[in-house]
Amino acid sequence: MTIKVTRTTRRAAATRAAIVDAAEELLASGGPDAVTLEGIAERADVAVQTVYNRVGGRAAVLIAVAERALEDNRTYMDDAYAAPGTPAERIRAASAAYVRFAAERPHQFRLLAEPPDEPAALERVAALVDEQNAKLAAALADGVADGSLAADLDPVTTATALWAAMNGVLGLSWRADRLRADASQLTELVTAVERVVLRGLLAR
Repeated sequence: MTIKVTRTTRRAAATRAAIVDAAEELLASGGPDAVTLEGIAERADVAVQTVYNRVGGRAAVLIAVAERALEDNRTYMDDAYAAPGTPAERIRAASAAYVRFAAERPHQFRLLAEPPDEPAALERVAALVDEQNAKLAAALADGVADGSLAADLDPVTTATALWAAMNGVLGLSWRADRLRADASQLTELVTAVERVVLRGLLAR
């Protein structure tokens, strides 16, 4: 069955895309607090009611931006998890991809690492993060199965711990005090974390 896409449907989709584009631009320029319905409407050149009609309220808009962020994140992460190599090598590649995503898409990364205090957005972002962490858990489970990683490792718990630890390190880039880390410092810190983590993960 062929579904005919009408001009009205195309226009509605284009308007929705423009609204999410505007929200992304506001997020990039001023962070989550800058993403207001009025600001989105002005930047997208539509009425506030159109934002509601095509996307929804602020939480819905932030969810749409977060979903785009995760899609972008997938382009960084999927190749790393699918690459040939040992489980430890795949985990290391995924770590590098995650760091690259945070460096190249800082506002998108922060939205996923620190979702806005909106119940619907919190739940949706958590579900999206769970999806990615499951891939890390699968790589860890492969390592346990082939004997290259510690036999007493719990893949799901370890994946959550690694994700939280990496977010903590990368979060130093947006501190406002003297503990803020620049790009070179982050590289050193990530390398140190990887060294410690991989030594702990490997089977003795």
